[in-house]
Amino acid sequence: MEIKIQSVHFDAAEQLQAFVEKKVAKLEKSCEDITSVEVQLKLVKPATALNKEAALTVFVPGTRLFVEKTCDTFEESVDLCVDAMRTQLKKFKEKQREF
Repeated sequence: MEIKIQSVHFDAAEQLQAFVEKKVAKLEKSCEDITSVEVQLKLVKPATALNKEAALTVFVPGTRLFVEKTCDTFEESVDLCVDAMRTQLKKFKEKQREF
């Protein structure tokens, strides 16, 4: 599984990148068919609360799953994205079994 991390409007620290890779790698336990994952970390322009946005795109054969969350920290955003993606992967696998 290939993991691409893109940071928009800021430079992601290595510690943040390591955190993201660790969390996203756990998705492979939910679905072995994942070919690649793109993580986009975006700093929303106004310096206000809830200005850290994380978007997760997971590519599985035949489809692409997408989740986006906004929180106070990137870690929290990534956590919520991974949880939501786990749910989507579960539904995707159930649909695959029906065929």
